[in-house]
Amino acid sequence: MFLPAGSQDETGVQISNRLRASEIFRQVTKKRNFQQISTPVVEYAQTFTNEVAGMDLHSMLKWFNGEGEIEVLRPDWTAAIARAIAGQHPSKQKWSYQGSVFRFDKEDTESRQAGIEIVHADRFFGEAESLLTAVAYFKHLNIEDYVIELGHTGIFDALIAPFTFSKQEEEELLKAMHDKRSDLVEEIVVKAGNAELAKPLMALIDAYGTRDIIEQYRRRWSDRDDLTEILTHIDKLIDLLEASGVTEVIVDLGRVKNLPYYDGIMFRGFLTNDGSTCFSGGRYDRLYKQFELTTSAVGLAFDVDVLATHMAAEKEPEKICIIASPETHAIAEEFRMEMEEQVVDIQYELKNQTSYHTIYQVVVENSQYKVVEK
Repeated sequence: MFLPAGSQDETGVQISNRLRASEIFRQVTKKRNFQQISTPVVEYAQTFTNEVAGMDLHSMLKWFNGEGEIEVLRPDWTAAIARAIAGQHPSKQKWSYQGSVFRFDKEDTESRQAGIEIVHADRFFGEAESLLTAVAYFKHLNIEDYVIELGHTGIFDALIAPFTFSKQEEEELLKAMHDKRSDLVEEIVVKAGNAELAKPLMALIDAYGTRDIIEQYRRRWSDRDDLTEILTHIDKLIDLLEASGVTEVIVDLGRVKNLPYYDGIMFRGFLTNDGSTCFSGGRYDRLYKQFELTTSAVGLAFDVDVLATHMAAEKEPEKICIIASPETHAIAEEFRMEMEEQVVDIQYELKNQTSYHTIYQVVVENSQYKVVEK
């Protein structure tokens, strides 16, 4: 029997690491006063495809229910949580979650995530808490080699605001910017009759690197208060991260939103040994407008599968086997319960002696059962 494309079985270290990463996440977020939340794995498609959330139905695992409505396996946590907490009292600000999302447009159909959402809070506070929670989580995972990237949706939006594009042209332009395709960016804006925008956008694609980029563009945009305000905001977050011991922070001023509901600061985390994206997130205030709420909302999600792959394997405890029989199984079990630090297996017949550090057996001595080392 074969599995569908994008599905896979797992055994061993990957599962062990993922469970450990999940438990560490639970402990870290609990200590930082996040409240746990879970949403159903099956939702109405409309939760994710409505005009505000704007996700693509084609990427979702979906079917028609008995009433003819489209249901999906959860493709995104943020939109689901927004639906779940929209009616909660504003005093409940910090939420954490763990679970799978399902998408056809990813290498693996199922991916395990752990994330946080901060709503109804001071804007800078929410962003700072999101990033510092990521830093704390990495510390507890013993992951030291990572880079945090900061960007902002407002830069691209502000640059194209004076120009006219059709909805399709704007979507194509967003994708070209996202893929860093200067040739396509130029082609799209020229074709739309906005040739003067080509040079600024093409330059923005290369506005990537250390915080020195911010100063370069502060001078370039000295007559644009809206853009320099964004630069100051990013600079302030870098100050926070550096003061918290994060030395690897990069800036991507040309980054555009990969989900329609993002509307402000965006951040990603990369593992430096192979460039894997281990978390992503940002601001999404506009997502709550569908619930007639004007509020602040920011968060991020960790790719637990990626983190588990890069975690060091847990040190194996001493592994013991007790040879027993149906008559002596209870005796062996009593002995096993006394050994709290070891992995203790019970077998009736020893098939692989090399799997264990020590082997015991239940014997009869003076008409009494006794567990002795073999």
